[in-house]
Amino acid sequence: MSQSPSQPTPSPSGLRLQPTDSHAGEPGASATQDPELYWLKNVYQGGSRQLTVRAVIAGMLIGAVMCLSNLYVILKTGWSLGVTITACILAFAVFGTLRSLKLLKNDFTALENNAMGSVASAAGYMTGGGNMAAVPALLMLTGALPSSGWLVAWFAVISALGVFAAIPIKRQLINIEALPFPTGTATAETIRALHGHGEVARRKSKLLAGAGLIGALLVMVRDARFTWLTNIPEKVSMPFTLLGKKASAWTLSFDFSLLLVGAGALVSFRTGWSMLLGAVLTYGFLAPAMVTQGAIPEVTYRAINTWMVWTGSAVLVSSGLLAFAFQWRSVARSFKALSGLFGKGGAQEAEDPLAGIECPPSWFPLGFAVLGPIAIFLMAYLFQIPWWAGVLAMPLAVVMGVIASRVTGETDTTPTKALGPVTQLIFGGLAPGNIPANVMSANATGGVGLHAADLLTDLKSGWLLGANPRQQFVAQLFGVVAGAAVVVPVFNILIPTPDVLGSAEFPAPATMVWAGVSKLLATGVSAMPVTARWGAACGGTLGILLVLLERWAPAKLKAYVPSPAGFGLAIVIPGSSSIAFFLGSAIAEVMRRKAPKLAEETVLPVSSGFIAGESLLGIGIAMAKAFGVMPK
Repeated sequence: MSQSPSQPTPSPSGLRLQPTDSHAGEPGASATQDPELYWLKNVYQGGSRQLTVRAVIAGMLIGAVMCLSNLYVILKTGWSLGVTITACILAFAVFGTLRSLKLLKNDFTALENNAMGSVASAAGYMTGGGNMAAVPALLMLTGALPSSGWLVAWFAVISALGVFAAIPIKRQLINIEALPFPTGTATAETIRALHGHGEVARRKSKLLAGAGLIGALLVMVRDARFTWLTNIPEKVSMPFTLLGKKASAWTLSFDFSLLLVGAGALVSFRTGWSMLLGAVLTYGFLAPAMVTQGAIPEVTYRAINTWMVWTGSAVLVSSGLLAFAFQWRSVARSFKALSGLFGKGGAQEAEDPLAGIECPPSWFPLGFAVLGPIAIFLMAYLFQIPWWAGVLAMPLAVVMGVIASRVTGETDTTPTKALGPVTQLIFGGLAPGNIPANVMSANATGGVGLHAADLLTDLKSGWLLGANPRQQFVAQLFGVVAGAAVVVPVFNILIPTPDVLGSAEFPAPATMVWAGVSKLLATGVSAMPVTARWGAACGGTLGILLVLLERWAPAKLKAYVPSPAGFGLAIVIPGSSSIAFFLGSAIAEVMRRKAPKLAEETVLPVSSGFIAGESLLGIGIAMAKAFGVMPK
């Protein structure tokens, strides 16, 4: 989920500039100038410290921490949360503290923070792009995974390919077209605020730290098993019964989780109430009806989810694909851009004023020439994917990277939920019945798409701040290594066996959707129970209708159309999680309406603190139990 605050007023070419001469800030001053020359003259800060050793180390450490937090969150909710802004706030607070203690001589500059953010985001987003959907899905479907070392290599190679895939389209999308990349713009604004107004930065860092401590204390008294500690319950049932069973048996309860409340505060209120509506209809009406008919054998979350996952998956996949289809103009522009990937047209003329700053165009084919064969080998060796399918995955990954980057630049949403099923369908037709090929080929294309879009989002921040894009490219590669090295071993600790996935502890909804699509392609519709087929058909129809209503309903009614993503997600996660999401979104919405300035200053750092505090200590407790340090 990306944060998309209101965007600053752009200058020509989309730049929000801090003028360096008496005319640079005047309206229309650059209207007739080449946007790249204007940026080079007025914005670029070539002499400032950027990719320093301390920025790289801080980015790798903070990114690794945020990666673990995202791992916990995606297994709980199916979403990867934005990490860059939180990482920048954390880094500013840490280096400011070290500076005040006289442990550092030089200030941590805005461009150092920006470079650190590039490292951290590459590491933190290692859970996205299908990585922590495809790998768990493969575990569910086959019961086994490659060793940790091989998986680390897989994640690192695929993510690095995504970084290289961003090179040939960066200048067109950011320098020339000035696509908004709202999260990148918001990150630049946050960095300016942190380094320009010390009091604002101190308040935000204190709020983040305080909320993190509260989140950690809550998970301690809830999950830690010490003889001297009286634990609070994980959930409290809502006060009614269904078919003679307490509401909590149907997962309708209040969840003592600030992580879920914090995550809810970061989504829109429309998404929040859509999730509540989906939970009520799913667990309050549809599930009891299916239990009565015998389609669901018992009243447990796993039994309910086994049936419901087909309906929820159908809502998410159909709505994602149709919404993606409505972005056909972006897709068409993406394919048009592909024709010039190996050329020197437009911004890449021989006499290039940015030749020493931008990444050379030759890095793109060179990166794929080196890493592509490694990726193809890993596909064949680790997942028994035919070599020809691996070869086909490489150009398809480039196509998906270009599409994902443009769609992200225009809408701030990376369409992984749409691109994943598309590539699953492609490889389902090319290699029918080959589940590993279906799952991991789609993971390859999804991972490339996500990391290409992530780098371009970071490069948008650098463009606005005057950073060196070549140094940000290198920073992203450092982050890829850190994220891959951390996410795999911790995943193995949290998910020791396949049966943990799809449980109330780790619902893993993204995994369930990914696995469901692959299983359907491998076994065919006939393998599904009849009632599940009807549920999938109804879910698919509902997803399409919601997207059409969202697009074509009168403006006054659009606010009352449920979010397809929120509604579909509520069908495949416990009802208690949707209730907590709704509470968080409702609290944030009330604050935005009643006290917008207070909301702007507090919602992001407090929510991020809740998420980081609970997820990191939750991982720590899970590891302590796994190693026998703490009783289970």
